[in-house]
Parts: sequence; structure tokens; C-alpha cells
Amino acid sequence: MQQVTNPKAGAVNLFVGTVREWTGDKQTQYLEYEAYVEMAEKMLQKIGTEIQEKWPGARVTIQHRIGRMEISDIAVIVAVSTPHRNESYEASRHGIERIKQMVPIWKKEFWTDGESWVGNQQETVAYPEGKPENGGETNG
Repeated sequence: MQQVTNPKAGAVNLFVGTVREWTGDKQTQYLEYEAYVEMAEKMLQKIGTEIQEKWPGARVTIQHRIGRMEISDIAVIVAVSTPHRNESYEASRHGIERIKQMVPIWKKEFWTDGESWVGNQQETVAYPEGKPENGGETNG
């Protein structure tokens, strides 16, 4: 939060995405996130630039972890400061939605009764082999 706090900001919005135990009737034991790191870092920077262009005066930092994560672990953080609170909420929401749309990070879910690669973060494309077939290209 210190990275986005500044004297011109009247609001700081902190979105924290965590590993949930239950998805419908499936009980998750843990997740493993993988990524095309170089491209993921570029896309996260692009999202930060989008936020600063769309909401002038905004400061933003975004971090997404990869690797094994247990229930309630923090997977992603989007922190945004803006002069006013509505902009802060909108910019934060924009950040997490764009991460889901365009950042090449995917996960494998380990449940009590099995495991499966989930695919892209919008869960619209399956990755049965554990990675995108197109080398991490996304539609964002």
C-alpha cells in the first residue's frame, strides 16, 4: 500500500484475491499457479499503464504470485490510489478484470477427489496439457 499512497490521493483501494476452499461442491486442497513470467510481467505493467491513463493521478501496483498456494493464501493484489473513492473502486476493478483477460497465468486445482488444469483465468479455454497451446498469447 505504501507504493501507491501519496498526498494527492483521497482513496486507496486494495483488492486481495485469495485461494478459496470451496468452489460449488468441490473442496480445494491447494492450487498451483504457473505463468509465462516475462509476458505476464509485461501485461501487468500494461494494465498499470491503462489505469494511469484512464484515471489521471492514479498510482497502481499489481502483484500476482505463482507456485503452490494453500487455502486462504494471497494469490493476487491490486492496489490503486486516486484523488476520489469512486475512481479508486473503478480502477481496482478494471485491474483485476484485465488480469483475468490478458495475463498468461494459469492454475491447477487439487481437490479432495482429483486434480485438473483450469485453463485461462476466465475459465473459457481449457489447458488439458497444463499450458496454453499458443505460447501464452491472450486476447487482451
